[in-house]
Amino acid sequence: MQIVSFLSTQGRRMRYAALPFICGAVIAGLAIPTLTIAQSGKNDAVYRQLGLFGDIFQRVRESYVDEVDDKDLVEAAINGMLTSLDPHSSFLNNDHFSDMQVQTKGKFGGLGIEITMEDGVIKIVSPIDDTPAAEAGLQPEDLIIAVNDEPIRGMTLSDAVDRLRGEVGSSVTVTIKRGAKDPFDVTLKRDTIKIRSVRAKMFDGIGYLRITTFSEQTTPGLTKEVDKMFREHGQDLKGFILDLRNNPGGLLNEAISVSDAFLEKGEIVSTRGRRAENASRAYARPGDIANGLPLVVLINSGSASASEIVAGALKDHRRAVLLGTRSFGKGSVQTVIPVSGNSAMRLTTARYYTPSGVSIQATGISPDIEVALARIETLDGGDTREEDLKGALDNAKDGKEGEPANAEKPDVTPATDQSKIDYQLARALDLIRGVSIFTDVKSGS
Repeated sequence: MQIVSFLSTQGRRMRYAALPFICGAVIAGLAIPTLTIAQSGKNDAVYRQLGLFGDIFQRVRESYVDEVDDKDLVEAAINGMLTSLDPHSSFLNNDHFSDMQVQTKGKFGGLGIEITMEDGVIKIVSPIDDTPAAEAGLQPEDLIIAVNDEPIRGMTLSDAVDRLRGEVGSSVTVTIKRGAKDPFDVTLKRDTIKIRSVRAKMFDGIGYLRITTFSEQTTPGLTKEVDKMFREHGQDLKGFILDLRNNPGGLLNEAISVSDAFLEKGEIVSTRGRRAENASRAYARPGDIANGLPLVVLINSGSASASEIVAGALKDHRRAVLLGTRSFGKGSVQTVIPVSGNSAMRLTTARYYTPSGVSIQATGISPDIEVALARIETLDGGDTREEDLKGALDNAKDGKEGEPANAEKPDVTPATDQSKIDYQLARALDLIRGVSIFTDVKSGS
């Protein structure tokens, strides 16, 4: 909403700025006819096109096989104009505008997926944690080609969203195309999506922070969890992992705030639009909630928009090591502009640039360390050492008998320990442990 207000202010400035130009043109004399004729010709072409629209609108009202609602026709025409610009611009009628306002507050109804339109089908940017979509195993880059056996191709993004939404508790079947595999159906039960935007765990002195989306609760939740870790573990903390995998983005100001939380100074992100005077830059203020401890950021192809702003800022300032796979590449700014009738338009107004001046759009953020998504599994056999050999000598210590060489040792790792099955997370933990050991050795020398 701050951007909207800023644009409105600029519009007022432009209207006032036009007055001296007109006065100057009167003095110049000869400049008036050329400018007026060119402007008049441009306006005439616009009026002719609007007249064409009016003719077609009237013909549809009179001749279409079924009676159509005028309001629906106009909204469809507006949405068609906006969606022809790019996949992220669209018209938000009363219901959709209300849904969007609720979503940014962190609670809404649906399946729990962030989607975009690609080549006429719906592409999943990422499922949201603990939602029907995540529990059903939907993955980033899955394509939804049909909803309840109705093909998506030919629909607008808003039409597809309407078919995916419904009453809480009702079911919907989506047809998924995943890579080169044959399409398959997944039936989901719609639910109220309550987003807990920040989740935290401790892994052997390393703080794990997962941000699932950037809503109004994100920065307060992040600060609360980090403060709690310092209170409970203090000097034993070795570093932090910030998990932005499958995070579809959210509010720009929250992305800036999260980046600022880990940075002491410097630019966080810049936005550049059609006019140079509308460019903006955001800068960090002093203060690092992690107290300078090592930081690893996990990203993947489901990390989009606001996630990429955070990853790009922390990478460019060398505050964090990025680990995982290249991010989604959504580097455009959408401004939600309210219009008459409690509706709004979501319009792409600028592009994001990282502190080093690199555009995120369609390129994404590349990790410092490329680690593909994989699952850790225990193989039969495992490692064989001296103590595993039949008849191996015991390690008698201080004159006492040791345990039998091949005695079975209890498994002290809980079966639900994510770090033992998530390969990317395991590598991030190893990285921080390595940095911590190196730092301890260096400080002790």
